[in-house]
Amino acid sequence: MTQASLALCSPRTTSLALSCGHYSDAGRKAENQDCHGSLIPSEPQLTLKGAAFAIADGISTSSVSQIASETAVKSFLDDYFCTSDAWSVQHAGSQVLRATNAWLYAQTQNSPFRYHKDKGYVCTLSALVLKGGRAHILHAGDSRIYRLRGGALEQLTRDHRVWLSEQKSYLSRALGADEQIAVDYQSLPLQAGDRFLLTTDGVHEELSSEQIIELLDRHNGMEASDLDLHAELLARAALEAGSDDNLTVQLVRVDALPSRGADLSQQVDMLPLPPSLQARDRFDGYRISRQLHATSRSHIYLALDEQSGEQVILKTPSIDLGGDPAYLERLLREEWIARRVNSAHVIKAGASQRPRNYLYTVSEYIDGQTLRQWMIDNPEPELETVRGIVEQIARGLQALHRAEIIHQDLRPDNVMIDASGTVKLIDLGSALVAGIEEAALEAPEPTVLGTALYTAPEQFLGELGSRASDLYSLAVLTYHLLSGQFPYGMEVAKCRTQAQQHKLRYRSLAYGSDELTDGDSDSANNDKLRSLPRWVDETLRHALHPNPYKRTQELSEFIYDLRHPNRRYLRQSRPPLMQRHPLRFWQGVSAVLAVTVVVLLAQLTGS
Repeated sequence: MTQASLALCSPRTTSLALSCGHYSDAGRKAENQDCHGSLIPSEPQLTLKGAAFAIADGISTSSVSQIASETAVKSFLDDYFCTSDAWSVQHAGSQVLRATNAWLYAQTQNSPFRYHKDKGYVCTLSALVLKGGRAHILHAGDSRIYRLRGGALEQLTRDHRVWLSEQKSYLSRALGADEQIAVDYQSLPLQAGDRFLLTTDGVHEELSSEQIIELLDRHNGMEASDLDLHAELLARAALEAGSDDNLTVQLVRVDALPSRGADLSQQVDMLPLPPSLQARDRFDGYRISRQLHATSRSHIYLALDEQSGEQVILKTPSIDLGGDPAYLERLLREEWIARRVNSAHVIKAGASQRPRNYLYTVSEYIDGQTLRQWMIDNPEPELETVRGIVEQIARGLQALHRAEIIHQDLRPDNVMIDASGTVKLIDLGSALVAGIEEAALEAPEPTVLGTALYTAPEQFLGELGSRASDLYSLAVLTYHLLSGQFPYGMEVAKCRTQAQQHKLRYRSLAYGSDELTDGDSDSANNDKLRSLPRWVDETLRHALHPNPYKRTQELSEFIYDLRHPNRRYLRQSRPPLMQRHPLRFWQGVSAVLAVTVVVLLAQLTGS
């Protein structure tokens, strides 16, 4: 008999303390088509990605199913830890399983079994990822994951099996069976002492919940090295109960939950604040050239990396905020994101990764100006110029969104235009990173971190930032570039209920520009705004809808509609004449009244 195993786990002294055991056997069959594996990485990956456990079961009608189950487990354990640290477990795991499913399906299609799915490269898979204070489960098929807590055994997965009779059934979902795969996902809070059980059907179909609980509790509290024996006891009990299938069991015990959050919070605890810096100072391998900017929150310096000879930007926290761990973590988050997002339109982190003695960030030096300064220098930009800037900002946002990062603070001060005209997003400290938030011990509290005039309405209702909220901020920025004003004035930040937000009225650029001013604006600018294509104004109106579900859903759609007339907007009725040309409207009304008066006088005279 052979044991198919890719077990890589062992007890470690880490912030999340786990013990695991496993056992696999062919049972009464000649070949073991099951496979299982586990990986508990060292820090900081344990905090950022968690520990992963997977179990797969081949189908008995296939002679190549053991290849499928081994590939599924190995691919999940290898590829999951190669995904971006910024990704959530659900996104990373689902992407890996979809890729694995595509490979298995292609193998079947290119084999003699292409017309017989039940003989191809098909298997079930159940994966468990323990990260921070939560358990994440991804599942397809009829292998199972249980949780034992407080003496109660709960089945966490649902069997994807259709029963035709008491004896006959088939898998309704499995890896490699179809070109596309739907993966069940759920997330649950962890408690110290939780035990998770992963089994193939050869085990759980023969043992009742009561029998499993009795066997698990019989040796509860055993040493981590004995969990392998515990798993073997379960498998042998199923064999004695009459199982004629392969037998695989994995046991995972949560010995201790992490006492601190992600890697960034650990750096905040370990690194002291830097001293006050002056020109020509030498600091951690850098020579300070000059101070570029200083506020009550941070100090920004132009410096020279003495090792590489490159100019860089150093950002240090102010002493006043040295006791605010949340702010210091957001400061470090800027460089963390910049190192993981590769885009010409997102600021890059400094190349040097020398060990640091103080808490600060290093980024590339951008020879240019902020969009705020550019707007002062160019108060009436042409529509085509605005399009070029907005498109580049959108590319930067798309790069962040692909990494499951929401900017949350898009405004002119956080956009740079370099000497070549390239637009880059900077100041990523307010960004919401799915992977980091997921590793936090507590759920993030919705807070408005961005500038109120550019913040989406739903965030004032306590919702977290989203792609839709970033798109709203970009649309506000576009509107402001074209008009110098804001689509709802100062009203959005005052609306703290949905009822109040329903009363917001978009102020049209093309036909309502008189309302945008205090009466002393440049009439030439108003004429230019009225000359904007109606469909451009409607594109902005749609992207700026207070309800995020009625808003333009994709950045690519918004950018496309800024250049190409959307037929939906072209079909919309034009605004009334009174709004488009109030003078002509009242002249017409006066003319009609004059004619009416003349007619009435004629009738009176005639009578």
